[in-house]
Amino acid sequence: MPAASTGAATIVAAAPPSLPSLPAVDSRMAPGGPGYRRMSFALFLAGVATFALLYSTQALLPLISGEFGVPASDASWTVSAATGALALFVLPMSALSERFGRRTVMTGSLAVAVTVGMLVPFAPSLGTLVALRAVQGAALAGLPASATAYLAEEVRPKALITAIGLFVAGNSVGGMSGRVITGWVAQEWGWRAAVAVIGVVAVGCAVAFRLLLPAPRHFRTGSLRPRVLARTVRTHLANPLLRRLYAIGALFMTVFGGVYTVIGYRLTEAPFSLPQGVVGSIFLVYLVGTVSASTAGKLVARLGRRGALYLAGGTTTAGLLLSLSDTLALVLLGLVLITAGFFAGHAVASSSVSHTAKVGRAQASALYQSAYYIGSSAGSTLGAVAFHAGGWSGTVGMGLLAVLGVVTVTVMGSRAARLPAAA
Repeated sequence: MPAASTGAATIVAAAPPSLPSLPAVDSRMAPGGPGYRRMSFALFLAGVATFALLYSTQALLPLISGEFGVPASDASWTVSAATGALALFVLPMSALSERFGRRTVMTGSLAVAVTVGMLVPFAPSLGTLVALRAVQGAALAGLPASATAYLAEEVRPKALITAIGLFVAGNSVGGMSGRVITGWVAQEWGWRAAVAVIGVVAVGCAVAFRLLLPAPRHFRTGSLRPRVLARTVRTHLANPLLRRLYAIGALFMTVFGGVYTVIGYRLTEAPFSLPQGVVGSIFLVYLVGTVSASTAGKLVARLGRRGALYLAGGTTTAGLLLSLSDTLALVLLGLVLITAGFFAGHAVASSSVSHTAKVGRAQASALYQSAYYIGSSAGSTLGAVAFHAGGWSGTVGMGLLAVLGVVTVTVMGSRAARLPAAA
């Protein structure tokens, strides 16, 4: 027994020294890596379906007004009801995604939304149409916050802004294609046929999304307990930076919602008097938003987050002022600048939320999306009311006030950032 003991001791003494542990390999997705392209395309399609459905009636408001005999302020509720319901349900849906998974909730949300989308063309009255649109908006609430949370968990931090920018780019393509398609289809067959076509397109996007999106590898199940959810929400709302980002998202969307809800009325009236198909084609300027959103990461790298937001606000302001012209070319240039500024600002603000929140990312993103779509709903209604009261200049005035709010909130952020440095 002593000999065995001695031998063992000899073996231990002769063992080589332990090597230093190597850093763990980050298994999250990155550009060029496995699954990244499929993931990007899947969420791009989800963004297309979301915005195409959510704003499917926006370019058709003059036709809806004509069929039901209502003013712009009443017809605009077909947009406001959808975005308002999304704002109301996005936080509960984000809680479900914490419990059941991002991919499951996104898939279910799209399934319900496209099903309702196939019922919308048969609405017998404006009230029924508004109710169906509200249900559709509530269903779509499962997409935005869950998508950004999925990206924050599955994509490496350095690629996060670019990945979210691509998702936002899908939003812009969906918003553009939905309006362009509905404009030309409605010109030939009416607004009901137009929203039916959008429903079919959304079905295709939903199926492709489910087939392409990689299964999550870094998701951790959270709690559905109201007390836990309330504590997480309070934590996010207590963060001054997150509060500013939420306000910026809401204000940018107020401008955008107001402009694009009313622009169809302006362009179909004198001095432009454009046909519905041409008015729908105006939304091709969304392609500018696709570019500005997808390059938001480079913009932040060069100017910083606040510098990028100042640039986005200035670009939006220039677009609003140009749109006051009675020259069609200048109005179109104004829409280009408004669109570029909005999508850049939205991509910067939304990605900053995901970067700032270290826990409860789905709730942090949900609060941003809630503020964002409250801004959309408010902008659609206020823009229509301002147009009814003061014409296009009234809508532009409302938009300029919202941009002033963006700049003010960003200045507050700049001052708050300097305080620790001065201490």
